[in-house]
Amino acid sequence: MSKRNLIASAVIGAFALGSSQVVSADPLKTLQQEEAKIHKAAAQSQEKINRIYEQTQELLAEYRQVVDETENLKVYNDHVAGLVADQEDAIASLQRQIDNIEGVKRGVVPLMYRMIDSLEKFIDLDLPINLDERNARVAKLRDLMSRSDVTTSEQFRQVLEAYLVELEYGTRIRAYQGELSYNGQQISADFFNLGRTALLALSLDQKNAWVWNNDARAWEELGDEYIGSVTKAVKMAKKLVPSDLVKLPIKAAE
Repeated sequence: MSKRNLIASAVIGAFALGSSQVVSADPLKTLQQEEAKIHKAAAQSQEKINRIYEQTQELLAEYRQVVDETENLKVYNDHVAGLVADQEDAIASLQRQIDNIEGVKRGVVPLMYRMIDSLEKFIDLDLPINLDERNARVAKLRDLMSRSDVTTSEQFRQVLEAYLVELEYGTRIRAYQGELSYNGQQISADFFNLGRTALLALSLDQKNAWVWNNDARAWEELGDEYIGSVTKAVKMAKKLVPSDLVKLPIKAAE
């Protein structure tokens, strides 16, 4: 019995030892598993950190770009603000001019009527150079002033243009055909004017010549000694012959 008890005790001790080794092996394995989990979690955390870092760099680059664009926009906005201010000044100036238009028109319209009246009187007192054409121009101006579809500026422009045409009559040498009223007869003739210095007429058959006497407001017949010169002067004005000296009846300056 004592020997059997001894064997049983030995078996129980062996089991106890084996059990102790199993129990001591389980914490090591658990520790290794936990360590693996930690490494895995650390790797995942590093990946998250890397992603966050990359996102941070991207956001930083975007931020810098936004800052640069903001500075550019600020400069551009300042530029546009200056342009807007200048345009506002121009608009204000135009508005002031528009507000004054009616006042200007009230002064210009009577002035144009006076200018047309003066032009008509001047033509009546002047040498009758292209008289029909000039009277027609005055009549056209009077008709223009009564038309509502023509702006005041256009009316004024045409009045000034008529004055410029009148100015040219005094500075040009011209020849043209027309009708001459002499001793109750209408005679077709070539007219020649040396500016406003002299106005002469030559019958189409070149047998008679006349000079305008502005004091008498009438035509005076010239002697035969002037017919050749007047004929040559007409041809010179029509550019049929070269320019040359000619003898013409010119009234002396007073």
